[in-house]
Parts: sequence; C-alpha cells; structure tokens
Amino acid sequence: MSPLITPTDSDRTRRPFVGWRIAVLATITGAMTGPGQTIGVSVFVDPIIGDLGLTRSQVSAAYLVGTLLGAIALVRVGRWIDQVGSKRAMTWIGVAFGVGLVVMSGVNGLVTLVVGFTLIRWLGQGSLGLVSTVSITHWFERRRGLVFGVSFTVVSALMALTPVFLGLAVEAYGWRSAWMIAAAAVWIVVVPIARFGIVDRPADVGQYVDGDVSPPVHGDLGAASLSRSRREALVESRFWLLNAAVATTAMLVTALNFHQISILGEEGLTATEAATMFLPQVVGAIVAGLIVGALADRIPARFLVALSMALLVCSLLLVSVVRPGWPVVVYAILLGASAGAQRPLVATLLPRWYGLIHIGAIQGVSALLGVAASATGPLALSLVSGWMGGYGPAALLLSVVPLLIGVATLAIDEPEFVPRTVPAGR
Repeated sequence: MSPLITPTDSDRTRRPFVGWRIAVLATITGAMTGPGQTIGVSVFVDPIIGDLGLTRSQVSAAYLVGTLLGAIALVRVGRWIDQVGSKRAMTWIGVAFGVGLVVMSGVNGLVTLVVGFTLIRWLGQGSLGLVSTVSITHWFERRRGLVFGVSFTVVSALMALTPVFLGLAVEAYGWRSAWMIAAAAVWIVVVPIARFGIVDRPADVGQYVDGDVSPPVHGDLGAASLSRSRREALVESRFWLLNAAVATTAMLVTALNFHQISILGEEGLTATEAATMFLPQVVGAIVAGLIVGALADRIPARFLVALSMALLVCSLLLVSVVRPGWPVVVYAILLGASAGAQRPLVATLLPRWYGLIHIGAIQGVSALLGVAASATGPLALSLVSGWMGGYGPAALLLSVVPLLIGVATLAIDEPEFVPRTVPAGR
C-alpha cells in the first residue's frame, strides 16, 4: 500500500486482519527452532558420544559452553530486531540458523562441537524463537495472552514431532545427514515465510492492533506509546522475579529433556520409547498453555507464575518413582505442563508492563537469561546425579530451587492491573 493512501474505517472492516496471518506464520517459524532446542538435540547426544568417543559429561559441558556463548551473542539481537523489523531480521536469522545446522553435521571433536552448539543455540533456540515472538507481539494487545497461549501450544505440538522425525533421519541416514536435512527444512520453511509473509507492524498495512477499526485510546501505536526502556525494566523487581521463574524452568526442563533417553533408559524404556515420551509432554504443554494463556489476560501474574513453578516441582519429584506405564506418562505430562504454563506468560506480561517500542531489547534480556540458565541444566544434572548416585535423588534435591522461586514470585507486584476484556477505544 502506498504511504500516501489513508485507508478508511470501512476499508479496515472489509480487509481481513493481517495479525491472524502473522500469528500463524510466526507459530510455524517458532516450531522450526526444534533442531536447536534441547528436545531436538537430545536425539543426537548418544550417537555423538559413540561416534566422537566423548563422555556424557564432555558433551554436556560442550552444550553448556555453547549455550552460554550463544546467550552472550543473543544480547544485541533483540535491539537489532527493534531496529530492522521482524521481517528482515527473521530472513537473515533463518539463513544463518541453517548454516549453523550444517556446521553441526561436520563436527569432529570437542572444540567443533562447542562451535556447533553455540551457533544452533544462539540462532535457533534464541534468535529465531525471539523474532517469532516479537512478530506476534506487535499485532495484539487485548488478546495477547490468548493468542500466545494458542501459538505456544501449537509450537509445542509441532516441536514434539522434531525428535521423532530427527530420530527417524538418524536411523535411516546417520546423524550427520540428519543435521543436513534439518538445515534444508529451515531454509525451505523459515526464509520464504519471513521474506514474503511477515509484516512488521499493523501501521505498515493501515491497520490497528487486535484488528480494531479505530486507534486505541492511547495512540495509533497502542501500548507502544506507553513504552519504557530496557534500562527502566532492569531496575524493577517484578522483571527479575518473572525471569527467575523463566531461568529455573529453562534450566531444569532442559536438563531433564537433555538426559531423557538416559533417565528413562535406566527404568527399562528403549531409546525409541523414551523419545516418544516427548509426545505426552506436548499434551501437558497444550492444556497448560491454553489455560494459562487465556487467564493471563484476566488475572494477576503472580498466581500463574507460581503455578508454573508448582508443576515443575511435581515433575521433579516424580523422577524418583517414574516407571514404564502410566507413571512415566504422568511425569511427561507434568513436565510439559510446567514449560507450557510459563511460555505465554513472558510474551504477555513484558509487553503489558513495558510497552512495544523497546520490547525486542527487553525480551532479548529475558531470552538471554533463559538460554544461559538452560546451558547449566544438563551438566548440573549430570554432576549432581553422579554425586548422589542417580537421577531420582538429584531431581529431588534440585526441586528445592523451583519451590523457593515459586514462593518468591507470589510477591510480584503488578500495580494497576486491569483485565484486558474491553476493546480499546470503544
């Protein structure tokens, strides 16, 4: 549309709201982070150990270092997204993520493994996940919690297929070729979506947030006109309490997923059976994500954040009693629910608290903390389980962390919280 043409309210009424398309496309790109997520990497851990002659602790340490380096590199990505827009950023991130997956196919030792992990964690889990979230954030305000609840639920469902497909590829073609197949999939799916499907903001096509036919009462940019800087966000206790929960979930869910084949293998499940337990996790993530996403627009944050911590505590307690059959299914469902309950919260609360102008930079800090915390999880669980003589006792000890964080998050202060149920400007 020419910038000289101003659409009328009737034009906006007739034209479908582009935000729904953006939500669908960004959900697909969010799911394509799978090969860079722990759920995807877990399939390659045992083949890498066997082929490269590395120990499990060495691979866990490489994952730790690579994820930390990726987190450090992520610091400026959020601000860059704010500057260049989601469309351009997602295009280049998709290209680079594919290159990172190609690098993983050629690793031949500990050093190159660190390099590969750095690239896929920075570009996949971190950057592509961040830009997919920011893409949706600019298009919704009142319904942001609901949209993210559905979006992250679908992402979880699609991502659960990642270990299945990658596992089949590893069995059929070997783990190196499986990485190449993943790279091709990212290039084929993400880059065209970014280049031809993503629109940065509603104003770019003459629309308003949530599909309204008139500007919100606080300006054409919606919550953007009330935005606060990253520096202002970083001095608030609510920001750090929320991200303490983010980091705790990232650390412990990553640890359990990274070692899932080994954890469940000790209880008598085959590698394939253990990999299929990612599917019940999706059920938990779907239910929790939909419920929490819908409630995030209606009730104060502290109760929902504490709920996510309670679910994580329960899943950790079950590690010591997990057995083939219904116990392992319940464990997987609760583990998925703990992650699913939290995903829509960060995406909903940070824009509500701090607006949109600097949202990429602010969410970038949150992503940095989550990615950095996830780096420590696999090695921490490996070391603690070795020290305590098993995964069960280790998980029991580590459950103290989310218990304490959950209690602390009940102190989150969200002044002037107003349920977002009335259309703005009407």
